[in-house]
Amino acid sequence: MVRALEEGRRRTLALVASVSEADLERVHNPLMSPLVWDLAHIAAYEDLWLAHRYGERPLLHEDLAATYDAFETPRALRGDIELLGPDAARSYLSDVRARVLEVIDERGVGDGLLHEMVLRHEHQHNETMFQTLQLASLPDYELAGRRPEPDSRSGAHTGLELVEVPAGPCTIGAPADGFAYDNERSRHHVELDAFRIGRTPVTNGAYLRFVQDGGYERREWWCEEGWSWKEEFAITGPGAWTEDHTAESRLGHIEPLHPDRPVVHVTWYEADAFARARGVRLPTEFEWEKAASWDEQTHAARPYPWGRRRPVPGLHANLDQRGCGTVPVGAYPAGASFYGCLDMIGNVWEWTTSTFDGYPGFVAHPYREYSEVFFGEEYLVLRGGSWATRTSVATTTFRNWDYPQRRQIFAGFRVASDA
Repeated sequence: MVRALEEGRRRTLALVASVSEADLERVHNPLMSPLVWDLAHIAAYEDLWLAHRYGERPLLHEDLAATYDAFETPRALRGDIELLGPDAARSYLSDVRARVLEVIDERGVGDGLLHEMVLRHEHQHNETMFQTLQLASLPDYELAGRRPEPDSRSGAHTGLELVEVPAGPCTIGAPADGFAYDNERSRHHVELDAFRIGRTPVTNGAYLRFVQDGGYERREWWCEEGWSWKEEFAITGPGAWTEDHTAESRLGHIEPLHPDRPVVHVTWYEADAFARARGVRLPTEFEWEKAASWDEQTHAARPYPWGRRRPVPGLHANLDQRGCGTVPVGAYPAGASFYGCLDMIGNVWEWTTSTFDGYPGFVAHPYREYSEVFFGEEYLVLRGGSWATRTSVATTTFRNWDYPQRRQIFAGFRVASDA
């Protein structure tokens, strides 16, 4: 666990190593925090859970607790209050970590679940910080340790090629043992009708054809709320595309629009309109989870067709900021699910039609603000993880959620239909 915590911290610091102090402190978008707030928030969260509540030590900076509490200080306020500067935020991270290592040396990690929660919290904030950097489009930004990425143009997939998933029971949610978030439990069985689902997420090429077919002008393809949103903000294409729909911005770099990469930075409204235009729909989260499964015992309907072992997300998916962006869909064929779906883990988050709510037997843990306060019709579930998601977070049971009009997240979609 100590090595995992240290590796996570190296990733956090590398993420902002090339960002100036001024850009760390700046509000780059009203939806996002200053990057320096994220740094100190990571420290405050770790101090609260591992040094204070687990280690039974006083908070290192009790006077900062409210400032770096996500609910006490919502995003809209974070650029208007006094925050620690970049050097002080880094020192806060270092001082908290020293205390936590002392606690671990004294009493171990127990069952490790709190430490895993804190580690994943830092991983998740790394992705949020990537969202900020994407919106900031800093011209000189470079990610330290960026790795080569597969980048071929095959044209083999568009996102409109569907695979069939037979009717029958499936198991939804995380098992009782090991770490999982409260909204992933309790594990339960559901019966699903047969359905078809995209082998890959929808690509830029397929989405460009939707735009060229009048996708942002045809009222009949949009739900009422989506059309109102599109009209109010004069939306004509995905968030990462330039106005001529021929290029996308990737963390400050303008590149030709790659037709085989998944479309990204689209709202649920845009994904829904695309599906309507093509005579399909978005999947439910239960359909998505069944189609994503690698567990042939739980979801078996036919023999595993490739005769391989279960894929390993860290090796067989575009995760962990491999190349600082999406890659062509299907670039990791060894990561195919039991039903033959590709890219269900990594590359882009995928919108579903499901609203965010608790499963049967839900119990808030370890604090209700993680999930329960967000339950309801306002939020829709996303599944799968993106290129900026860490391997530990991106599982087939992990549930992300956001408002349907949000597109700062690295979100795309795959389509589905009744069989």
